[in-house]
Amino acid sequence: MCKLYKGRKSRSWQGLFIVVVGLLATWVGYLFWSPGLDLTDGRHDRGRNAIWLGHGWLGSDEWFLRHGKEDAIYKFRDPGQIHALAELLKTHHISDVFPHVAPADLNGRLPAIDHDQTEQFLDAFDGIHVLPWIGGVLGKQVLLSDINWRGTFIQSVVELLMRHPRLAGVHVNIEPCPSGNTDFLVLLDELRQALPEGKVLSVAAFPPPTRWHPFAGVHWDENYYRAVSRHADQIVVMMYDTALPAAKLYRALMASWVRQVLAWSEGSAVLLGVPTYDDADVGYHHPRVENLRNALAGIHAGLVGYPTLPASYQGVAIYLGWETDADEWLYWSDFFMSPGDEYAYRR
Repeated sequence: MCKLYKGRKSRSWQGLFIVVVGLLATWVGYLFWSPGLDLTDGRHDRGRNAIWLGHGWLGSDEWFLRHGKEDAIYKFRDPGQIHALAELLKTHHISDVFPHVAPADLNGRLPAIDHDQTEQFLDAFDGIHVLPWIGGVLGKQVLLSDINWRGTFIQSVVELLMRHPRLAGVHVNIEPCPSGNTDFLVLLDELRQALPEGKVLSVAAFPPPTRWHPFAGVHWDENYYRAVSRHADQIVVMMYDTALPAAKLYRALMASWVRQVLAWSEGSAVLLGVPTYDDADVGYHHPRVENLRNALAGIHAGLVGYPTLPASYQGVAIYLGWETDADEWLYWSDFFMSPGDEYAYRR
């Protein structure tokens, strides 16, 4: 009995030793694992990047009043502020802007905008593609399966583009939009047929599925991503809100997503959405992990393996404009922009 006990005890210690060694090797491997890549030569900047902007840039006075923001009207109506924003974005190689106009109402109508303000904005943003950000919450403001809602929504979009022909198109953002939702494809097909000639149909897209974030409602599988891409001119992938707790995991995931979405694009232009917002304690976003630095490092790692950049790759889209601060613009200048231009915050 004593020998048997000693033998079992010896094997137990051996098993524990193997486990400890395995954990130690994993920890050491993680320490030396470097999934991201910092680049300063601007090789991944095509000068055709994008940014999501706030509602006030096109919104009507009644929106400011309804939300208790009447004191902020001057900021958005002031020509100097508008021109300063346009200059900032042009200097930082932003070619596409998505000023917020959503959500639609229950009948499908877009919210009222200030038409004089819109023209003033377009004057300042000459040379930049302005695509109003439209849509809303599925099942709350957006009724995709309702043919009457879709008809009114599309009519409202066409009226907006006809009244302001310098608008480059529209950016559709409907959430949540689960993978496989055929009603969304119907809306895109009907909208595309109704848009005036030459107008861009841009879509905010969910990223591919991942084991690190197993929530099917906010990821699109390959088949659905390809289907949406075939119905759109531009896909803007929301590559954030992953709930990941570690920067290296987020960088690795970004690199993987870059290769997937470019392979699935079906010829549509692809913009890779990166976070600059600071929402904390929401559970699905950790600013110390999901930030501009880690996002760009992952994008660089995903793109560096291509001998030449894929034709479908347009650039990077920043979310959100009103939370991107001076330090983030400086980091963008140093670690993404191609050289040759003066940096806005170094003037």
